[in-house]
Amino acid sequence: MMECVLFPLDLYNDSAHYALTVFRKQFLYDEVEAEVNLCFDQFVYKLSEQIFAYYKHLAGSIMLDKRFRAECAAMGTRFTYPVANRYETLLKQRHVQLLGRSIDLNRLISQRVNAALLKALELAVARFEAGDITGIVELNGLLEVNRLTHKLLSRNLAMDDFDDMWREANHNVLAPYGRVTLHVFWELNYDFLPNYCYNAATGRFVKCRGIFLSQPVQRDKPPQMAYHYLWGSKALNIANSSIYNQYSSFVGAPHFKAISTLLGYQGIAVVMEELLKIIKSLVQGNILQFTKTLMQAMPKQCKLPRYDYGSTGVLGYYQAQLNDIVQYPDARTELFHNFREFGNALIFCLLIEQAMSQEEVCDLLQAAPFQNILPRPFVKEGEKLEAKQKKLENKYAALQIVTNIDKLGSAKQTLIAREGDLLTRERLCCGLSIFEVVLNRIRTFLDDPIWTGPAPVNGVMTVDECTEFHRLWSALQFVYCIPVGENEFTVEQLFGEGLHWAGCAMTVLLNQQRRFEALDFCYHILRVQRVDNKDEVVKGIPLKRLCDRIRRFQVLNSQIFATLNKYQKTSSGDVDSQPVEHVRCFQPPIHHSLAATNQGHYYRPDQLRQSGNSANNIGILAHDYQHQ
Repeated sequence: MMECVLFPLDLYNDSAHYALTVFRKQFLYDEVEAEVNLCFDQFVYKLSEQIFAYYKHLAGSIMLDKRFRAECAAMGTRFTYPVANRYETLLKQRHVQLLGRSIDLNRLISQRVNAALLKALELAVARFEAGDITGIVELNGLLEVNRLTHKLLSRNLAMDDFDDMWREANHNVLAPYGRVTLHVFWELNYDFLPNYCYNAATGRFVKCRGIFLSQPVQRDKPPQMAYHYLWGSKALNIANSSIYNQYSSFVGAPHFKAISTLLGYQGIAVVMEELLKIIKSLVQGNILQFTKTLMQAMPKQCKLPRYDYGSTGVLGYYQAQLNDIVQYPDARTELFHNFREFGNALIFCLLIEQAMSQEEVCDLLQAAPFQNILPRPFVKEGEKLEAKQKKLENKYAALQIVTNIDKLGSAKQTLIAREGDLLTRERLCCGLSIFEVVLNRIRTFLDDPIWTGPAPVNGVMTVDECTEFHRLWSALQFVYCIPVGENEFTVEQLFGEGLHWAGCAMTVLLNQQRRFEALDFCYHILRVQRVDNKDEVVKGIPLKRLCDRIRRFQVLNSQIFATLNKYQKTSSGDVDSQPVEHVRCFQPPIHHSLAATNQGHYYRPDQLRQSGNSANNIGILAHDYQHQ
């Protein structure tokens, strides 16, 4: 009976007619008119709210996960669609006669529904601002439900453009970035970087549940809102809360996909620029000061002991040499915390670029038919490929945007179409990498001489001297490889893999990776222990457990180095622009114990093979001579 709701308003028309023609009393007409104004205003308000709630409930029911709905139905809980209502009849009324006035009911409802949808978007953003960064997935879901609601309402109402409404709710009409971008960066700076731990096995960040080394975050309370401003109904609100609560305990691929969708290129550029400022302040601030302090505590020389000492002797040697680093009070707390923030920012840039690449690939695949990029057709035996390809191109000729605008559009439209087509084609073809630019920017931050140390004494490389950053990182790796007690937290639980990403990134950017892998203290202990297979406790350190941890971190370091080196290579395919690796040849050193036996002579490998062949030939001749 919804289409009959306007019939009672004719009573006011009859009352006004009688007041003027029968009773001929102006004050009676004024009373009727005042009551009509109040009643009709309330009528339009309630009707608009009911229409918006109906379509929001319908959109929320459509967007509800089908598998979740089926599992709930199997358990006896059903989510019903809203009862069908004939609002279309009312929404088509543009000339409602009331007291001699012609009222456009469609226009009045459109104004109020537009305001209600804008309020729903503003409340969605406010709800996100009242929570942590994990709420970005729910915000994206709310945005999609409101988008579908807008699409359903647009069939009968003159709705504003949804993107314009979203920019207004996000305060992004004139500003280069909106409320969502600001809150994402705020959460990254004050909660994500200092409190989350990354795990490459799951590809997720999880909040550290142990010791917090930063101040607790203060947020506003979430706004109170009616059901139809959220998901559409009370049942849908409970259902979607259950769904999106699963994303509240970690930050992973769904969150990065939502961030790349909501922020766009401009918002992500702003966030990454601010993250680079944070990295610069860490590298040139606390990390640099800690490095200068710990370099003074490092031994002047720390050699790789010979295998003859055994793994227990090697471990005892390094424990004595690095005792000052192990006992340093702030190494396991403040320094590792700074490295964790640095590493988390680095991993965020990498994962957000991967999420953007997936979005770009999907966009390119969807844009392919409009750019005359068609898949190669299947050709049976005896058929010609060119003929089928030509037939396919003719079939989709109507979709070719540039060609059609060249024929039918103006010169300005043609230029815009060509520029858009060129931009779409080269989004991935040019091979640009955001993470590569980030690494190059971070390399410029490592300009202090403490990172590389003085020039090597032998003119080649420093072997035993502890003057470069990779030697300090080896000492820090020895610190966190030491097994902890039963009731103590490990570095994995406290800092995650962001700690390792920071150290490995600095090692790669300083071109010290190979020296680190060859001269690392922990790696040397592992190599020696693999030979003698000892399992003893050396000054309270169980050797076997230590080597197990060293091996685990060695695999992790190799994975990080491989990822960083992949992005270190230039994106251009030109061979001439590839970085050239300069190789210098030096005569190998001779151990003092061998100097007396070979009189200090050095033989080239080909000469050794020739001398060996000559000896073999002499032996064969002597053997044959004896038989003769």
